[in-house]
Amino acid sequence: MNEPRPRKIIHVDMDAFYASVEQRDDPSLKGRPVAVGGGHRGVVAAASYEARVFGVRSAMPSVTAKRRCPELVFVKPRFDVYKTVSLQVRAIFADYTPLIEPLSLDEAYLDVTEDVRGLGSARAIAEAIRERIRAETGLTASAGVSYCKFIAKLASDHNKPDGLCVIPPGRGKAFVATLPVKRFHGVGPVTAARMERLGIHTGADLAAWSQPELEAQFGSSGNWYWRIARGIDDREVKPDRPYKSVSAERTFDIDLIDSAALAEQLERVAGYAWQRIARAEVAGRTVTLKVKFSDFTLITRSRSFSAPIPDEEAFAAAGQALLSALLPVTKGIRLLGLGLHAIISEEEGQTQQLGLAI
Repeated sequence: MNEPRPRKIIHVDMDAFYASVEQRDDPSLKGRPVAVGGGHRGVVAAASYEARVFGVRSAMPSVTAKRRCPELVFVKPRFDVYKTVSLQVRAIFADYTPLIEPLSLDEAYLDVTEDVRGLGSARAIAEAIRERIRAETGLTASAGVSYCKFIAKLASDHNKPDGLCVIPPGRGKAFVATLPVKRFHGVGPVTAARMERLGIHTGADLAAWSQPELEAQFGSSGNWYWRIARGIDDREVKPDRPYKSVSAERTFDIDLIDSAALAEQLERVAGYAWQRIARAEVAGRTVTLKVKFSDFTLITRSRSFSAPIPDEEAFAAAGQALLSALLPVTKGIRLLGLGLHAIISEEEGQTQQLGLAI
């Protein structure tokens, strides 16, 4: 019997997308450190590469960003413009494959196993897409090409900005082995810190642990960590339609009261929720925390922002801030949930909601 041929996956990630659009549209900003968002008591939604040199990052308070880079220029976000450019890029993708899975306005997975344009290779397709993005939008994009989604996403970040990285099947495990675990999609700051305390700093360190050992330390996530350390990811590229609000929640086998354990579990919930938020291609301004105690008392806490939540880091940080306000707790918690509300999307008239139990 013939074995199924490996998939050919491209992850395309626009370079400093919001900031690059602003620099494109205002030539006086080119070459200068730019932050989209900010303002008094605001946060940075996106930073140009010139600003990142000074340590300015998304979700950073604007006062901190200005302290790190006194020459920083703040620009008000124009999400209608970013959406328009995103649709331009999406139209380019559609010329090469119908299998497009958006993660946000500025990144997407493409399955190009079927070479519909007859270009000969996934590398050639990625190069053609990047060239067209530059020609048609005046912006640059980086791309990662590989046999699975996990490695394609890692590869797209490898030669940023304006870079291309190809990892064939035979090099997947070796590529992962060289990278720090904190760069792995699905390993947040809390989990990365815990891994480092266990002596797990790189993919090679992670691969040295058995599946039962990882599951003993990280629960059901241990199986995922075991697989990605070996370059294994069987997830398909699945185009999804957008939703109006997205949330995830987790019920624990035992009630939790320890603050560190609750923070770690909330990070995990935030990661699951953000995956769905990205796939639904929505943006929202309100983060809502859901808490169910051991006596089944249910409470919610929300925080709204002036601009949409820019990324997973900001989403998780907002959730952690809401949780921290409740800690320490005097009774156990049996469920944590986190959701994005006050959604802004093309389908303003729709009210469909997506909830995900994990």
